[in-house]
Amino acid sequence: MDPHKLEGFQELHVARPLRIGVVGLPGGWSSEALKTALIERTGWSLLVDMGRVGLNLDSGRACFEGVELNALDGLVIKKIHSDYSPALLDRLEILRAIEASGVRIFSPPRRVSHMINRLSCTVTLRGAGIPMPGTVISEDLDVIEAAVRRFGQGVLKPLFTSKARGMELVSDGPGLRQQLSAYQSRHSMFYLQKRIPLPGRDLGLAFLGGELVGTYARVAGKDSWNTTVLAGGHYASHTPAPETVEVARRAQGLFGLDFASVDVVEAEDGPQVFEVSAFGGFRGLRDGAGINAAGLVADYVIEKLYEAMEEGGDPAE
Repeated sequence: MDPHKLEGFQELHVARPLRIGVVGLPGGWSSEALKTALIERTGWSLLVDMGRVGLNLDSGRACFEGVELNALDGLVIKKIHSDYSPALLDRLEILRAIEASGVRIFSPPRRVSHMINRLSCTVTLRGAGIPMPGTVISEDLDVIEAAVRRFGQGVLKPLFTSKARGMELVSDGPGLRQQLSAYQSRHSMFYLQKRIPLPGRDLGLAFLGGELVGTYARVAGKDSWNTTVLAGGHYASHTPAPETVEVARRAQGLFGLDFASVDVVEAEDGPQVFEVSAFGGFRGLRDGAGINAAGLVADYVIEKLYEAMEEGGDPAE
């Protein structure tokens, strides 16, 4: 934060302390870290579990543990649910109602909703010409079987998932149709992406207010086809190529998020994007790049809210 701005904001804080809540998971590392960072800077914060929020649409009031969320200066979305599922969209609608009452939310719920579903995120990215691995979507098993045989190898990805949970590697060969049938019994829609060779790692590029704050690598564990920590991978430092940064910048810019992480692989024929997320990146930045993302986000949110107050406008705008 600019030192001159900070001095002015400190004067504002004496006259008008901010009350900023964190939408997150109680006990979750990143949620608690963000709450702590806000308390250190403002003297107050609240970790809001969306599963326990009550919204009265007659009065427009939303409450959590006796606190009226409509009376807060801001809310920061870190985690909305412990699992990726359509339930996230329902909780985002509650947040949208809170936002409509005048509370500024980082990132705006309507923008986050565009990326919850993997298919929606992919359609937006591909529509803007962002380079991605070959992707085929269908409810027809025959279509997907033909695509796997054309690709040679592919990865089946559930539409609502994170950290590679539920993903399956499929290959052209005996037993393919049986594997696809079993997968279809659990997922009505096939999302198949061509498997591209990884250079032993993929990358996470994190952006705050559209500016790159850091990059980390996820290095694959021994004998694992994906790089996630759940599969034995680990975080490491990495300096991305300028082309990679530019592709990631374009990708996150499509969604207008306050904080976003972009999953990218530096493939032989150039960078390719896997997805853009509104929720990840904190642990990767800490362990791979030595960056305190919670502190950066807290500073950013406070600056934006005080800027709005200085200008005499509504912080929610």
